[in-house]
Amino acid sequence: MSEATVPRSRGWRVAVPVACLAAGLAFGVSAHESGGTDLRPPSTGDLAGLVRHAEAQVKDLDRQATDLQRQVSAATEEAGHGNAAVGAAQARVTPMLAPAGLTAAAGPGITVVLDDAPSGTSIVGVDPNQLVVHQSDLQAVVNALWAGGAEAMSVAGQRLIATSAVRCVGNTLLLNGEVYSPPFRVAAIGPYRTMAAALDASPGVNLFKQAASYYGLGYTVAAQRVEVPAYTGTVALSYARAAR
Repeated sequence: MSEATVPRSRGWRVAVPVACLAAGLAFGVSAHESGGTDLRPPSTGDLAGLVRHAEAQVKDLDRQATDLQRQVSAATEEAGHGNAAVGAAQARVTPMLAPAGLTAAAGPGITVVLDDAPSGTSIVGVDPNQLVVHQSDLQAVVNALWAGGAEAMSVAGQRLIATSAVRCVGNTLLLNGEVYSPPFRVAAIGPYRTMAAALDASPGVNLFKQAASYYGLGYTVAAQRVEVPAYTGTVALSYARAAR
């Protein structure tokens, strides 16, 4: 072995342990910061996989929120039994829960289902946007049902309350923080005859029905017993204040 190789060999003997120690510290910090979660979730190499992963996380958080809501409800009820003032306040609030949409409801009513034209439908000279359900179509149905005497309503299984907004991006529905794809089922509890008459009298609904017959979109109405869930999200009210 030549003299020139001796310093280099000594350098490696020192550098290798130092590099291993640094790598070990890096792995330890990464494990601590991740808190046991995968730092690179599966299927993030493509957009569809990323969406599925995010949807799974949202569903898991929804389940956690539902469990926490049950715990809060149980604790609230228990507090009312042990405190007269709390019990009196609960007695005043309870009659307001149903009109506010915070309790589940069931009864005779109507269902309306709106759907895009069948996949692959193509009509020469027709804008593809004419072949999907739009926000204005859903809003026309919802408004007509309220006008016809609906007492409670859900869209895509989500309860509508005073602060709910029916919004669409493309052919997907955004409602109460959730995303839905067609077909869209609108269910309303109330007098079937007057709600059906309100649908027939609505200019917006009639416009959609014409498009449905021409372009092949889906539109069905049925009288049946309806069940709508309670609204479980947060209620945040915004209101105007007088300028001073």
